[in-house]
Amino acid sequence: MKKETPLESPIDDLIASRWSPRAFNPNFFMNKKIINSLFEAARWAPSCYGDQPWKFIAFDKSDATAWSRALNCLSIGNQNWAMDASLLVVACANKNFNHNGSPNRFGQYDTGAAAENLCLQATSMGLSAHQMGGFDSEKIRNLAKVPADFDIMACIAVGEALQQTELSDEQKEKELAPRKRRPLNEIYSINEWKK
Repeated sequence: MKKETPLESPIDDLIASRWSPRAFNPNFFMNKKIINSLFEAARWAPSCYGDQPWKFIAFDKSDATAWSRALNCLSIGNQNWAMDASLLVVACANKNFNHNGSPNRFGQYDTGAAAENLCLQATSMGLSAHQMGGFDSEKIRNLAKVPADFDIMACIAVGEALQQTELSDEQKEKELAPRKRRPLNEIYSINEWKK
């Protein structure tokens, strides 16, 4: 399913078509080739010193036991729709540089760039991704054995968006709502900070 993106200035179609659905095709499963492509895109994100501070843990729906455990780490609201996605991804950021062990204040920023690459790759493949902040970090840390020197940044549901004709009435209300963003003049200024 595609959504209209109201633009003030032209941008690449890939960026304009990326959005975060909450209705996924529960019958769609990913193969290893698709999964590898998602993480290959993440691998090529920019990072300070080329340090690549990110680590992703993927939970594939085809492994029902691991999938249910990962799903149970999400907030109830997110569980209700993410259960139909094909892949749950946990994005983690190293607090320290790999190359010298000193604190990396850019690790979270760089991990966000890698996560967005993953989301854009999903869009380019006709899939969708929805990043979430509603999860229990400690549950995820324990489940996935994430070391203490990594911050758990986000969970990402990836899958095939449900076609508009298959949406329930409740899903239609959320999925068909117009996309909104603050106007350009509120998000950047030239030469100095402006309100």
